[in-house]
Amino acid sequence: MAAHREDMLSIGEVAERTGVTVSALRFYEAEGLISSERSAAGQRRFGRDVLRRIAFIRVAQQIGLSLDEIAGALGTLPGERTPTLADWARLSRAWRAALDERIKLLELIRDELTSCIGCGCLSLHTCRLYNPDDRARVLGQGPRYLLGDAASDVVPELRAREGETREAGSSVRYRSGRR
Repeated sequence: MAAHREDMLSIGEVAERTGVTVSALRFYEAEGLISSERSAAGQRRFGRDVLRRIAFIRVAQQIGLSLDEIAGALGTLPGERTPTLADWARLSRAWRAALDERIKLLELIRDELTSCIGCGCLSLHTCRLYNPDDRARVLGQGPRYLLGDAASDVVPELRAREGETREAGSSVRYRSGRR
């Protein structure tokens, strides 16, 4: 069901209301994130419900979700009507576990970097960023030690040192943010 003409917004009006550039709106439309109708003159016209969708896209991008993830989520919403509160609640429930994991990772990184930044690397054997000769590459992509892997898994001199410190009653091995 098409919206009434007075309920439709031009691409410029949508850009002004959302703070998203016209070129980004065209990109979102090309990617299937939003849709428009064409006026008799061929100009894009958007229903007002696009404002909520764009707000959702912007928030999702700010929390680090990819456009593919955003498109997948928007694809679960009804296309023939404005999504209801129940529709948005269902979508947010589906993302809760993923968002909780992102928050957990961000807190871990924040807490670990607090002890690293400006330390001058006086404690290379316990540093979560220490990765001589890029040895952590065998564990996968990204900041492996911040993601839960242990440096002693790939740096033999740390494994030997870890054994010494265990004998002394403490451990320098970190896993998943626990010491």
